[in-house]
Amino acid sequence: MGISDEKKIERIRGLCDAMSRGRLDAAAEFGHPEVVVVRAGGQGELHGVEALRDWMEPDAFESQLLEPLEFEVAGERVLARVRSTVRGAGSGIEIEIDAWTVYRFDDLGRFTRVEIYLEHEEDDARRALRRP
Repeated sequence: MGISDEKKIERIRGLCDAMSRGRLDAAAEFGHPEVVVVRAGGQGELHGVEALRDWMEPDAFESQLLEPLEFEVAGERVLARVRSTVRGAGSGIEIEIDAWTVYRFDDLGRFTRVEIYLEHEEDDARRALRRP
Protein backbone atom coordinates (compact mmCIF):
# COMPACT_ATOMS: atom_id res chain seq x y z
CA MET A 1 0.00 0.00 0.00
CA GLY A 2 2.84 2.42 0.70
CA ILE A 3 3.03 5.54 2.78
CA SER A 4 0.62 8.49 2.74
CA ASP A 5 1.11 11.53 0.54
CA GLU A 6 1.73 13.62 3.66
CA LYS A 7 4.46 11.23 4.81
CA LYS A 8 6.16 11.43 1.40
CA ILE A 9 6.25 15.22 1.63
CA GLU A 10 7.49 14.99 5.22
CA ARG A 11 10.34 12.72 4.05
CA ILE A 12 11.40 15.25 1.38
CA ARG A 13 11.34 18.05 3.95
CA GLY A 14 13.44 15.85 6.27
CA LEU A 15 15.99 15.21 3.52
CA CYS A 16 16.29 18.93 2.75
CA ASP A 17 16.65 19.75 6.44
CA ALA A 18 19.36 17.11 6.99
CA MET A 19 21.31 18.31 3.96
CA SER A 20 20.98 21.96 5.03
CA ARG A 21 22.38 21.09 8.46
CA GLY A 22 25.28 19.15 6.97
CA ARG A 23 23.94 15.88 8.38
CA LEU A 24 24.77 13.97 5.22
CA ASP A 25 24.74 10.49 6.78
CA ALA A 26 21.21 11.17 8.05
CA ALA A 27 20.23 12.51 4.61
CA ALA A 28 21.55 9.38 2.90
CA GLU A 29 19.38 7.22 5.16
CA PHE A 30 16.31 8.49 3.30
CA GLY A 31 17.51 6.56 0.23
CA HIS A 32 16.96 2.91 -0.62
CA PRO A 33 20.27 0.96 -0.62
CA GLU A 34 19.99 0.70 -4.44
CA VAL A 35 18.69 4.23 -5.08
CA VAL A 36 19.25 5.71 -8.54
CA VAL A 37 19.94 9.44 -8.77
CA VAL A 38 19.65 11.10 -12.18
CA ARG A 39 21.62 14.32 -11.88
CA ALA A 40 20.68 17.53 -13.65
CA GLY A 41 22.41 18.84 -16.74
CA GLY A 42 23.30 15.43 -18.20
CA GLN A 43 25.80 14.65 -15.44
CA GLY A 44 24.79 11.00 -15.48
CA GLU A 45 23.36 8.64 -12.91
CA LEU A 46 24.51 7.58 -9.48
CA HIS A 47 23.72 4.09 -8.22
CA GLY A 48 23.41 3.12 -4.59
CA VAL A 49 23.19 4.94 -1.31
CA GLU A 50 26.99 5.10 -0.90
CA ALA A 51 27.35 6.94 -4.22
CA LEU A 52 24.52 9.26 -3.14
CA ARG A 53 26.28 10.00 0.15
CA ASP A 54 29.59 10.70 -1.59
CA TRP A 55 27.87 13.02 -4.08
CA MET A 56 26.27 15.05 -1.29
CA GLU A 57 29.69 15.85 0.22
CA PRO A 58 30.31 19.56 -0.36
CA ASP A 59 33.20 20.51 -2.59
CA ALA A 60 32.57 23.92 -4.12
CA PHE A 61 30.15 25.15 -1.46
CA GLU A 62 30.88 26.34 2.04
CA SER A 63 27.21 26.07 2.99
CA GLN A 64 23.86 25.21 1.47
CA LEU A 65 20.27 25.73 2.49
CA LEU A 66 17.58 23.68 0.75
CA GLU A 67 14.05 25.02 0.94
CA PRO A 68 11.21 22.95 -0.53
CA LEU A 69 8.68 25.38 -2.03
CA GLU A 70 5.94 23.25 -3.56
CA PHE A 71 4.91 19.64 -4.05
CA GLU A 72 2.75 17.59 -6.39
CA VAL A 73 2.01 13.94 -5.62
CA ALA A 74 1.20 11.31 -8.24
CA GLY A 75 1.05 7.80 -6.77
CA GLU A 76 4.49 6.70 -5.58
CA ARG A 77 6.11 9.82 -7.06
CA VAL A 78 6.39 13.38 -5.76
CA LEU A 79 7.52 16.43 -7.71
CA ALA A 80 9.16 19.06 -5.52
CA ARG A 81 10.40 22.52 -6.43
CA VAL A 82 13.37 23.20 -4.20
CA ARG A 83 15.31 26.43 -3.78
CA SER A 84 18.99 25.99 -2.94
CA THR A 85 20.90 28.90 -1.47
CA VAL A 86 24.61 28.13 -1.56
CA ARG A 87 27.73 30.03 -0.58
CA GLY A 88 30.94 29.49 -2.56
CA ALA A 89 33.77 27.93 -0.56
CA GLY A 90 36.51 30.24 -1.81
CA SER A 91 34.58 33.27 -3.00
CA GLY A 92 31.88 33.55 -0.37
CA ILE A 93 29.48 34.44 -3.18
CA GLU A 94 25.89 33.43 -2.47
CA ILE A 95 23.81 31.91 -5.27
CA GLU A 96 20.14 30.97 -5.33
CA ILE A 97 19.09 28.10 -7.59
CA ASP A 98 15.62 26.61 -8.08
CA ALA A 99 15.33 23.05 -9.32
CA TRP A 100 12.62 20.44 -9.84
CA THR A 101 13.10 16.99 -8.36
CA VAL A 102 10.99 13.88 -8.87
CA TYR A 103 11.23 11.39 -6.00
CA ARG A 104 9.96 7.81 -6.32
CA PHE A 105 9.18 6.02 -3.05
CA ASP A 106 9.04 2.39 -2.01
CA ASP A 107 6.45 1.05 0.46
CA LEU A 108 8.80 1.84 3.38
CA GLY A 109 9.10 5.53 2.44
CA ARG A 110 12.63 5.33 1.04
CA PHE A 111 13.63 7.09 -2.18
CA THR A 112 14.26 4.51 -4.91
CA ARG A 113 14.80 7.02 -7.72
CA VAL A 114 15.56 10.74 -7.66
CA GLU A 115 15.52 12.76 -10.89
CA ILE A 116 16.80 16.34 -10.74
CA TYR A 117 15.81 18.93 -13.34
CA LEU A 118 17.00 22.51 -13.77
CA GLU A 119 14.53 25.35 -13.27
CA HIS A 120 13.82 25.75 -17.00
CA GLU A 121 13.13 21.99 -17.33
CA GLU A 122 9.85 22.07 -15.41
CA ASP A 123 7.93 20.48 -18.31
CA ASP A 124 10.38 17.55 -18.37
CA ALA A 125 10.02 17.15 -14.59
CA ARG A 126 6.23 17.11 -14.86
CA ARG A 127 6.42 14.45 -17.59
CA ALA A 128 8.69 12.37 -15.35
CA LEU A 129 6.15 12.67 -12.54
CA ARG A 130 3.46 11.13 -14.75
CA ARG A 131 5.66 8.54 -16.49
CA PRO A 132 4.26 4.99 -16.23
